[in-house]
Amino acid sequence: MLSEMKNIWTKICGSLFLLVISMFAMVTPVSAQCPVCTVAVIGGVGFTRWLKIDDTISGLWVGGLLTSLTLWTINWLNSKKIKFIGRKPLIIIFYYGLTIAPMYWTKFIGHPLNKVGGMNGLDKLVFGILIGTIVYYASQYTYQYMKVKNGKPHFPYEKIVFAVVPLAILSAIFYFIFKPL
Repeated sequence: MLSEMKNIWTKICGSLFLLVISMFAMVTPVSAQCPVCTVAVIGGVGFTRWLKIDDTISGLWVGGLLTSLTLWTINWLNSKKIKFIGRKPLIIIFYYGLTIAPMYWTKFIGHPLNKVGGMNGLDKLVFGILIGTIVYYASQYTYQYMKVKNGKPHFPYEKIVFAVVPLAILSAIFYFIFKPL
């Protein structure tokens, strides 16, 4: 029974990982990331950890940060006309591996009592990272779509608002879902 649950969770995690990689494969050169957006996400990560907020919320901000760094790196490489086979997946694996692997090796990820869905569930931090990645990417894709459709941003700092507000809203939702009883 336990091995069946592990197989199911392995398939779910693998599917989510492939979804994240496929999302980045659709990145266009137009979607540049700004340093201010990245710094805002870094501030969110530090703030949630400082307040000792649940790991699902911290994971949201880590996922946003990793997505921002990935998009930023891809666009920097585009601006320098540096292209090589497998560039996008390699950048994704580099940033996510550089972040998640040390947390796993130091047992920061994988504690049996820090899981979504009980003992056999997905680690809260990994869950937050996956959701944060998907939401941040979707918000930046939406921003680019709206900007192209309008011909310009609708208001000053719209890109930053699109980067931070969805993560902040999800943080509030996750706070009420995962708060201790």
